[in-house]
Amino acid sequence: MATELFSTYSYLLDRTARKVKQYAQRRFNAENYDITVDQWLILKNLSSDNDLNQSQLAEITGKDHPTLTRIIDLLCRKGLTERKVHPTDRRSFHVHLTDLGNKRVSAWSPKMSEIRMKAWENLTEDDYMNLKRILDTIYKNLDEENE
Repeated sequence: MATELFSTYSYLLDRTARKVKQYAQRRFNAENYDITVDQWLILKNLSSDNDLNQSQLAEITGKDHPTLTRIIDLLCRKGLTERKVHPTDRRSFHVHLTDLGNKRVSAWSPKMSEIRMKAWENLTEDDYMNLKRILDTIYKNLDEENE
């Protein structure tokens, strides 16, 4: 019985995450933003903490290094980010939002908030807090440091 419940919950989590991402991507496309949800995740994180290295960005966003490298390459080609050589380690670089990247994040943020709020419609503050608590617990249960 426990395995069946776990399987159902895992499916529900995965299904919901996919649905939220698909909804957001449809809205991005409708607004002609010319970015993906994954690209937005990188831009948004850089707007909060510019000049992160690739390992830091990978940790924050949950992306593996090859995927993150491809996303950063695309964002650089679009002029939204740039790589800057680390001041004390020439082998390393930081990813940095360009002026255009900052302008786009500022312009797109209200629409992104609207998209996020669609997923939370009809949920109470208690619903949100309980879901957050449960997801944090699941995350901590799987944290590599706890293994």
